[in-house]
Amino acid sequence: MLRSFTRFAVAALLATATTAHGQQLVATPYDKTGIYTVGSTVGWHVSVAEGQHGVLGGYTYVVKENGGRTIKSGSLDLAKGPATLETSLAAPGMVRVEIRPPMGVKNFGDVHTGGDGVVVLGAAVAPTKIQPVVARPADFDAFWASKIALLDKVPANAVITPKESGVANVEYATVRLDNIAGAHVYGQMAWPKRDGKFPAIMIFQWASSPYPLQRQWVTDRAAEGWLAINIEPHDVPSDMPQAFYDALPQMIKQYQRVNETDREHNYFLQMYLGDYRAVEFATGLSQWDGRTLVANGISMGGQQSLVMAALSPKISAVIVNVPAGSDANAALHGRMAGYPNWDSTNPVVMETARYFDVVNFASRIKVPSLLAMGFIDEVTPAIGIWTTFNQIAGPKEAVPMIDSPHNHQATAAQLMPYSLRSEAWLTAILHGTPPPIAK
Repeated sequence: MLRSFTRFAVAALLATATTAHGQQLVATPYDKTGIYTVGSTVGWHVSVAEGQHGVLGGYTYVVKENGGRTIKSGSLDLAKGPATLETSLAAPGMVRVEIRPPMGVKNFGDVHTGGDGVVVLGAAVAPTKIQPVVARPADFDAFWASKIALLDKVPANAVITPKESGVANVEYATVRLDNIAGAHVYGQMAWPKRDGKFPAIMIFQWASSPYPLQRQWVTDRAAEGWLAINIEPHDVPSDMPQAFYDALPQMIKQYQRVNETDREHNYFLQMYLGDYRAVEFATGLSQWDGRTLVANGISMGGQQSLVMAALSPKISAVIVNVPAGSDANAALHGRMAGYPNWDSTNPVVMETARYFDVVNFASRIKVPSLLAMGFIDEVTPAIGIWTTFNQIAGPKEAVPMIDSPHNHQATAAQLMPYSLRSEAWLTAILHGTPPPIAK
C-alpha cells in the first residue's frame, strides 16, 4: 500500500512590494518554508530595500488567525532601520499579516493582493493537523448516491462533432451530453492522430461568467500523448463567439447564487453531475487506455476535480492548483471564507452548502492527489485547502506557495512550485509510472 507523504515546496524567500515613490519593502520569513509548529515564533524581518528612499515611518499592520480573527496589531517605523514582526498560534492554522502604508502614500505595492495598497504575508502553523469546523451531514453519501442514480436514468445521448484541430497529428472534436432536468454538458476533446489507446486527462474549468473554451487547452496535451477532455462548467456551448456569452442572462453570470437555499436544485448539483457524466463519457471512449484518468483544474476546476475523485472510482489521480469550494461554513468559525462565498448570514444557505463543500468529499478520495495552496490567497484561502488535504485518504502531496495570491493574480515565479510539481506528476503518469509523491 502506498504511503502518504506531504511535500513542503520551498517558494521564494522574499516578499516585496513597491510604493508609488519607488520605495520597496522586503519581508523575509524566519523559516523559508513558511511553515511553523504550534506555539513557535512565526516571524519576518521587514525592511526597506537597499537603495530605496522615501517615507519610512507610519506603517501599520494586523495579524489574523486563519484570515479571520485579529490577534495582534501594531506599527513599523522603518526610519529606525529594519524591524521584526512576530506572532504565534496555540493551535494549527494559518497566519495572515496585512501591512498598510503611511498616510498619504498611494498605490503602495499591489504585488500581493491586487490593490488597496496592502502588503500581505502568510504562514502556516502545523497545517497537516488542521481539521474541519463542521461535521459532514449524516445523509451526505445517501444524498449523492441518489443523485447519481437519478443521472443514470438519463441517457447521455452523446454528440461528438469532429473539427479541425489546427495542430499536426492531433484530432479534435466538440462534445455535447445530456444532463439532468433537460440540461446539457458541453466540452471539447483532442487526442493523438495515430492508432493506439491513450491515458486521459480531464480538465475542469475555473469560476467565471460563461466563456468559450480555448482549443489549445486540449490540443497541447494531445500533442504530448494524452486523450484530453475539457468540460464547460455551465449549460452553454463551449465554442461560441464572445458576443454569445456577453448576451447571456444575468442570472447565469451569478450562477453561484442560484438556488443557494435548495440542495435539490442548487447550481452546483447540476455542475457536479455534469462533470460525473463527462467522466463516464471519457471512460467509454475507444481512445482511452482503460487505466489512467487524471482530474485536473485550477480554482473551481480544482473543486470539480476533487469532487469527481470522490464520486467516481474511474479517476486515477488528481492534480489541482488553489482548488475552490472548501470550508463553506468558515465565516461562522473565525476563518476566512472563499469562493463560492456562500451567504453566511443565512442558516439555510449554510446548511445547503454542506452538501457541496469539498471538505466533505475529501475523505472519499483514495487516489494519488496533489494540491497546491497560496498562503496569501483571498479567493480560495489556504486554510480551506489544507482542511481538504488533511481529509484525503489516499497518497498525497501538498505544494505550499508561501508568497502566492490566487492564480490569476500571481506571477509565474509565485506559481513555480505548482508548475514544477504538476508537470513532474503529469510526465510520470503519461509514461505509465506512479506519480513521484515527494517526501
